[in-house]
Amino acid sequence: MDDLAATNSTGDDRADGQRGADGGLMAGGRAQPKTDKSEATRALILETAMRLFQERGYEKTTMRAIASEAGVSVGNAYYYFSAKEFLIQGFYDRMTHDHAADARRRMAHTRDFSERLEIALTSWLDTADPYHEFSAQFFRTAADPTSSLSPFSNESHPARATAVELFRDVLVGSDLAPKLDAELVELLPDVLWLYLMVVVLYWVFDRTPDTERTREFVRRSTPMTSRVINLSRYRVFRPIVRDAKGLIQDFILPTIGKTVVK
Repeated sequence: MDDLAATNSTGDDRADGQRGADGGLMAGGRAQPKTDKSEATRALILETAMRLFQERGYEKTTMRAIASEAGVSVGNAYYYFSAKEFLIQGFYDRMTHDHAADARRRMAHTRDFSERLEIALTSWLDTADPYHEFSAQFFRTAADPTSSLSPFSNESHPARATAVELFRDVLVGSDLAPKLDAELVELLPDVLWLYLMVVVLYWVFDRTPDTERTREFVRRSTPMTSRVINLSRYRVFRPIVRDAKGLIQDFILPTIGKTVVK
């Protein structure tokens, strides 16, 4: 309630599509930083929120507490993040960019598709590792299909697009891509992102030391995934590949926010 009261008193709880200081728009009513100082303030609020989420839990952390710890006004906090849930979107965006940069650096030395895929998934586990202890709190909200925190929502599109583009690089930069049907190459990045979502779900509930079971799942499943994709280039498997493409286009991609189905 203190968040709502603070929002109403400051008038800073903007609707989706609000304009930032430079007139720019960001999804979910987030202000587009205009200057280095603005970006630093936004980063400070985000870093403070993530620390408090770890210390107190997501549900018990209010926007007022985040603003107080960050040394900014509540109105300023709402200016950059119009609701608490968009702090998580900001976290998703940042972590996804960190993951993509790390994965591209790690897989630069190889063109083997299976190895590149395992590197990309392992890189995600390493990037997300500091946040594993409270990941289940976020999952409870993200699992709601109506939540903007859902990885399939329109609000999650920027982070999802970054991840899909990484998997496009995983495939296109490999020795396998030239051997595959062009339409399949176009669809596979989205399918590989869904594969990542399976890994993420397993990771959330994994309580083994260093999430070793999830890491072993990645080590064992990536060669199998690679072999299945590799088989698609043989004529005898073309009818199955066409059926799989139809299922993906008709039933999977339309459920993902802002996905263009060709």
